Amino acid sequence: MNIPKVIADLEQYKSQLEQAIDALDRLARKRGEKRGRPPKRSAEVRKPRTRKFSAATRMRMAAAQRRRWAKHRKSKSSK
Repeated sequence: MNIPKVIADLEQYKSQLEQAIDALDRLARKRGEKRGRPPKRSAEVRKPRTRKFSAATRMRMAAAQRRRWAKHRKSKSSK
């Protein structure tokens, strides 16, 4: 029986097992990160989304809001 060869084979097998364990551990950690609120460091990187309306659209929206407020004031004064 060649004991040094058996020891070398076992050490190689041990390193393969350690690599497999490390890979599974990384996968388990990544899977856990997806749950819950993201960490603040990732939230700081993202820019907040802003809606962009054309000038004409903003004017239509403002006119509609003025009409709503006028209707509200009119109904309030008649009571």
